[in-house]
Amino acid sequence: MKVHIAAEASHDEASAIAAAVAEHTGRTVEVFVGDAKTPTIVREVTADGDGDDPDSMTGAAADGDDLGPTEREERLREEIADIERGGPEKYRERLADQGKLFVRDRLELWFGEDGLDFEDGRFANFDQWHPSAPEGSEDDGDRLPADGLVTGAGTFDGRKVHVAANDFTVKAGSIASRGVEKFLRLQQRALKSGRPLLYLVDSSGGRIDEQRGFFANREGIGKFYYNHSLLSGAVPQICVLYGPCIAGAAYTPVFADFTVMVRGMSALAIASPRMVEMVTGEDIDLETLGGPDLHARHSGSADLVADDEEHARELVAQLITYLPDSADEKPPRTDGVAPAADPAGLDGVIPSEPNKGYDMHRVIERVVDADSFFELQAQYGPEILTGFARVDGRPVGVVANQPSQRAGAIFPDSARKAAGFVWTCDAYDIPLLYLCDTPGFMAGSSVEKEGILEAGKRMIYATSQATVPKQCVVVRKAYGAGIYAMSGPAYDPEATLALPGSEIAIMGPEAAINAVYANKLDAIDDPEERAERERELREAYREDIDVHRMASEVVVDEIVPPGDLRAELAARFDLYEDVEKDRPDKKHGTIL
Repeated sequence: MKVHIAAEASHDEASAIAAAVAEHTGRTVEVFVGDAKTPTIVREVTADGDGDDPDSMTGAAADGDDLGPTEREERLREEIADIERGGPEKYRERLADQGKLFVRDRLELWFGEDGLDFEDGRFANFDQWHPSAPEGSEDDGDRLPADGLVTGAGTFDGRKVHVAANDFTVKAGSIASRGVEKFLRLQQRALKSGRPLLYLVDSSGGRIDEQRGFFANREGIGKFYYNHSLLSGAVPQICVLYGPCIAGAAYTPVFADFTVMVRGMSALAIASPRMVEMVTGEDIDLETLGGPDLHARHSGSADLVADDEEHARELVAQLITYLPDSADEKPPRTDGVAPAADPAGLDGVIPSEPNKGYDMHRVIERVVDADSFFELQAQYGPEILTGFARVDGRPVGVVANQPSQRAGAIFPDSARKAAGFVWTCDAYDIPLLYLCDTPGFMAGSSVEKEGILEAGKRMIYATSQATVPKQCVVVRKAYGAGIYAMSGPAYDPEATLALPGSEIAIMGPEAAINAVYANKLDAIDDPEERAERERELREAYREDIDVHRMASEVVVDEIVPPGDLRAELAARFDLYEDVEKDRPDKKHGTIL
């Protein structure tokens, strides 16, 4: 039975009319709305005279029915499930022996039971391996689901992020043309969306036997690193390594803003041990060549080292709380909490003797919010500490000399470490707190060979170019160019503060007395008389470089009672939150 109703009728009205007529007549009813040629609602009646519930609908407007999935949709879901099984079963079984999760299980660990919010390119290379593809054949075990790379986006601890994750069961996570296309699209979309990028890398690099399709092309694998460069400082890029990343695969971790290696799994090297032996004759294992310990201690390529997969996720979950989604946003603030240790005890942890070592962590824990100091590259250049923290809920980047390590002198590694950290903080609008207690840059033939001047130049350059709010605290001593690198008065800080007993000088008293009075002291034959004269000269020199003299000459802005330092810093960071700093209008500098 056909029923025509006015064009203004709503879908619900049409449904109600169909139900009423079908019940009254006992016949199947087709309801046409306006001049429609096809029925909007079809109310069928079963053999016992009851109408189906709810309505059966046809046509383009039939969008509220309760019909089940069609065979076509079921077939698609089966194909998706097959893709999500990953590569050949034998390779998946080996993951457990390697202590690794299957990529889909890894995504569940990171993003919960439902995994990613959505996935792109799941059917990449589908026609090369799947039996239901147009030219498909029986599955011969050489599976290429998603072309070995899962890409999409997910919600990670409340933050929307773009994600790329290698499937190691597909040709050892190697990359070929379809995977390259997916990766490039992911990067380009991150540039548009202004959301962080998370790389879960477990890849043996490019597929050598397929290289013609992606290696040197304009839109090939080389474009990864071009895009990494465009993304650098635009959105945070975080990389976690789950396996040996060799040759081309090794560049994504080093281009990322932050790299996490997993102990017992990860390796990072420009060439495999076998290739190294072929080229150089060196017989070396992968762990020694490029394991986490090497990159955490010596190269600085690993910002963090995780004990296992769960720990890697925990580290990134902590890290991302300090970072904005993009350079256009402010870092996320939290409610402030009291420091882990009483600020009133700060002065007691700083020795009055300028050459006595102590742990700068004990200063930090009395200044920043409890449990908020998140240290990066802790084993690399340990004479400088770098990490994120919060001061009354505000994220800050901490650069602090560490007197317990090589007297807090600045070596090439620590200068490079500090320069990179300052550069990153400035990119993401994270204010900087410098805690200065250093005898300056290290001298000697070994550090000259390691490029102390070049590394020091980069640290000073990064500090000079940073436009975020900066505060420098002279904790005890600031000798030589150390006060420059640590954002002293000449480096546009919002404040140079000092604690009582601190000193600022070209060099320490002992070195200065030796440099200026060596000949006169050598002329004194009596050892006791010479020692007394040295003491007098040291005391006179100390009076000249004492912080009160520096404050009197307005070199420092304020001498702060140590117990008040945290409150003083919080107030100053709050006031200068939106400070804007001009730099010369130029293309870019030439230092980095």
